[in-house]
Amino acid sequence: MKKPVLVIMAAGMGSRYGGLKQIDPVDDQGHIIMDFSLFDAVKAGFEKVVFVIKKENEQDFKEVIGDRIAKVMQVEYAFQNIDDIPSSFTVPEGRVKPWGTAHAVLSCRELIDSPFVVINADDYYGRSAFSQIYDYLASHEDGEKYQYAMVGYVLENTLTENGHVARGVCRTDESSHLAEITERTRIEKRGDETAYTEDDGATWHIIPAGSIVSMNMWGFTAGFMKELEVGFAPFLEKGLAENPLKCEYFLPSVVDRLITEDKAEVTVLKSFDRWYGVTYKEDKQTVMDAIAKMKADGLYPETLWA
Repeated sequence: MKKPVLVIMAAGMGSRYGGLKQIDPVDDQGHIIMDFSLFDAVKAGFEKVVFVIKKENEQDFKEVIGDRIAKVMQVEYAFQNIDDIPSSFTVPEGRVKPWGTAHAVLSCRELIDSPFVVINADDYYGRSAFSQIYDYLASHEDGEKYQYAMVGYVLENTLTENGHVARGVCRTDESSHLAEITERTRIEKRGDETAYTEDDGATWHIIPAGSIVSMNMWGFTAGFMKELEVGFAPFLEKGLAENPLKCEYFLPSVVDRLITEDKAEVTVLKSFDRWYGVTYKEDKQTVMDAIAKMKADGLYPETLWA
């Protein structure tokens, strides 16, 4: 079996945060969140990483992290381009938003022919997540169905005090296989409870405490790329008719379709680690404090790549 490859989605616009948050340092040594994810990934066995970025950010990205990581891993770049759509479609006038996480991964289609793990650039996942998902992909192959994996987190461990977040809310069966995943794009704390809205706050729906959510840490076999391609045109057909400027092709939606069609089986690997991320500028201090504590506890050295 070919070794799993790590794909890091770093092409997001950072609209809520206000800036290129993926390359913002979170400690005095200049490390960014990705450094810690990559450090954990190397420990787990990953040897190759593909960064999905915007072409215009390439030089900044290489200077801040890419060139540093190239000393310890094989590094490649994929560029998420809004014009990268089937020839039968055109980009709507005024559209600036990228096409979403599934399109970001599709941008890597010429670079990957092996199992691969997908993560967000600006999320801290914890060491156990990388070792669990690497070990899964290194020991499972497709059978009658695709054999995928997802690291699931306890919802309460993934929230911010500073606003709303988007999460894929999961339902699993008795065998810890993903039965359903629903993308909720606005989840936030409301008093002692957590809720989501789909109408800009007019109505709210409680999410039960302890619910498992996706933080976009997925493990796929190589055939998933073809499924992304197959599903992209139908997504555009529907999305451009309903919401041409903001519709997004989400990874959870593709996975949910394959489960519904009985084509895929997704094993949910649970992590009870606390998620850390910088969704809003106000989150940065929380992340910095957490990193400092983990260093003090010996989980990470002061300088990761010395």
